[in-house]
Amino acid sequence: MIVKFTVPGQPVGKARPRVTKAGHAYTPKKTVDYENLVRAEYHRQCGDYKFPDDAMLDMRIMAFYRIPKSAPKRRKSAMERGEIRPTVKPDSDNVIKGIADSGNGIFYRDDTQIVDCQIRKFYSYEPRVVVTIQEAAHYQSSNKQEE
Repeated sequence: MIVKFTVPGQPVGKARPRVTKAGHAYTPKKTVDYENLVRAEYHRQCGDYKFPDDAMLDMRIMAFYRIPKSAPKRRKSAMERGEIRPTVKPDSDNVIKGIADSGNGIFYRDDTQIVDCQIRKFYSYEPRVVVTIQEAAHYQSSNKQEE
């Protein structure tokens, strides 16, 4: 089974937990809101499908960042063609973490099931994140070559 869904809007990375003066940790509102959006879009587009608890998963993420309005026309064209790609925040690892953590208990039992993952960042006039998840292919370990 392959599931694919799109989260509209600018990619959002998982923020670090914050701590109050009283010492209580909490997740920032922007992170909570984005994780809720990811879950809502998954349910809207993929229904209630959940990968088996013992599945090894492959997650692919295509993150499309908004083309800045302030960029010169020539640069905007290069961004649109994929010749210039985002080297801006949020970092790739934080985008992955935000999507992967959103899936816990919803797409799969836990994001520890993800054994293969790829993220690619592009610019677009339609910012969004496209997520594809499937069971991972079985690969022969390359450790034998190193021995």
